[in-house]
Amino acid sequence: MAGHEQPPLIPLEDLFGNPEKASPQLSPDGKRLAYIAPDEGVLNVWVKTVGSDDDRVVTRDHHRGIRNYGWAFDNRHLIYAQDSDGDENWHLWSVDLDGTAIRDLTPFLGAQAMTVAAEPHMPDHILVSMNVRDPRVHDVYRLTLSTGALEMVVENPGDVVGWLADADMAVRAAMAGMPDGGFQLRVRSSGDAEFKPVVTWPAEEEGHPHGITRDGRGLYLSSSLGADTAELRLLDLATGSEETLASSPHVDVDEVVMHPVERHVQAVGFTRHRLEWTVLDPSVAEDFERLRGARDGDFHVVSRDLADRVWIVLYVRDAAPSAYYVYDRATGAIELLFTVRPALEKAPLAEMRPVEIKARDGLTLVSYLTLPRGVEPRSLPLVLNVHGGPWARDVWGFDPEAQWLANRGYACLQVNFRGSAGFGKRFLHAGDREWGAKMHDDLIDAVNWAVAEGYADPRRVAIYGGSYGGYAALVGASFTPDVFACAVDLVGPSSLRTLLASIPPYWEPMRRMFAQRVGDPETEPEFLDSRSPLYRVDAIRCPLLIAQGANDPRVKQAESEQIVAALRERGTPVEYLLFEDEGHGFARPENRLSFYRTAEKFLAEHLGGRSA
Repeated sequence: MAGHEQPPLIPLEDLFGNPEKASPQLSPDGKRLAYIAPDEGVLNVWVKTVGSDDDRVVTRDHHRGIRNYGWAFDNRHLIYAQDSDGDENWHLWSVDLDGTAIRDLTPFLGAQAMTVAAEPHMPDHILVSMNVRDPRVHDVYRLTLSTGALEMVVENPGDVVGWLADADMAVRAAMAGMPDGGFQLRVRSSGDAEFKPVVTWPAEEEGHPHGITRDGRGLYLSSSLGADTAELRLLDLATGSEETLASSPHVDVDEVVMHPVERHVQAVGFTRHRLEWTVLDPSVAEDFERLRGARDGDFHVVSRDLADRVWIVLYVRDAAPSAYYVYDRATGAIELLFTVRPALEKAPLAEMRPVEIKARDGLTLVSYLTLPRGVEPRSLPLVLNVHGGPWARDVWGFDPEAQWLANRGYACLQVNFRGSAGFGKRFLHAGDREWGAKMHDDLIDAVNWAVAEGYADPRRVAIYGGSYGGYAALVGASFTPDVFACAVDLVGPSSLRTLLASIPPYWEPMRRMFAQRVGDPETEPEFLDSRSPLYRVDAIRCPLLIAQGANDPRVKQAESEQIVAALRERGTPVEYLLFEDEGHGFARPENRLSFYRTAEKFLAEHLGGRSA
């Protein structure tokens, strides 16, 4: 375009290196603030006194970095999760505020631990679930912080995939996987009574619980029973009756904001193109209205003190780095706490535009298009960036991959293909048994849309993705070899049969769901093979880049290595990156940067974009 020129290259380190600061959390008493930031290049937890500049690092991770943490209600301990090189066998650790007493609270080799519940009036106790007794299922234990003692309080009968506790930390509800691939909610009247089924969602329905009311008489849940989209409902545990509190005809319940002490739902978020809030609690209506008008972007309440005087609010924008603000409810003041990646504040970031694309059978695909700045948006090289899951979705906001691709001169198209979550049960289950078929047709229809609209050069289209997106990239290269000039697969399965045969043992209660939605490896191996790129390698003509974590428990290393071997045997160009200290995705910044440097050169070579 006349008078325009391409912006400077944004350094990969600014996009994919460690954030400067992230994930702030107020202590329950509101006196301290914790956050994640690098210490000697590794993400650790830092703590400061609110109103002071006494920031200090309290954890001592020197390898993988900490990303998931929270305050204990004693205001003295921080609890964080850590695995070993991406194996997802999460241990829970605690650290005293002075940083001296760091303990592995769940020191069981090969086991996975997750927090179930914590309550303000029982600050020395946490409920955790662990698969120590049986690697296939998680039992519930009471953990005493002061002593480290663990006591089993509920044994898993063999089919439970999740637990809920009430305000007294009694385990009162369980979600169980059913033989047809659906799920069942079971509830009991007290901590020692028998669990009884209250809601059953067949395989074609969607639902899950959010929390038990403070009085123990009700339970908030999302449910699609009797509707297409999952609605927020209040279930009366005595009568079994349900009251719909919030719903959308277009999308499922997305975010649910509950009062941290009173346990009632205050607001519900729905995301079609962007996040929109429905406020249920009049006491926060003015707060949400203030926050809606205070800054540009979509906002999320991420932390609050128990007195509910101060909130930490995250604002997300598409062409700016995410930023956290401190909101004082009494005065209405909202002040910047920090920007996650301040180096990007003046970077030439691009707009992410929601678009709707019609699939060949009429389904509407909510998608996002990010175009490079400084060039006419005509006949551009296009990267089709496919999300993982696949039972997840792309959303509007700052996306480092979309910004990277646009900055390098590519149009980036992200498609919520059928089977993506959040758009109602008909849309979700339109993807059942359609891996490598109609789910892929949606991606091809999106490419054709971009070409027809004039954005994309049909000779310069790449397919790129991780996890399911990596599988989609392999499908694109093998099932539709004439469409793509190259493909990038990050931790994607190459054979659905071997993928399903090697899922982690703790996914055992969900095995029937996978059989329902993907295919049954016991009864229809030929069907799964027909949808597997490994058995179509002869059709692949375009160059591939494949990256894998050696410790990935979901998509094993063999998934990448078997297709790399088959390609090399046939002389098809393939570049393979194996990271020995990673799992399902790359956590360490040096590994992320190594991958993106390689991917940048690969895309530039085959699509003609820019490269540093």
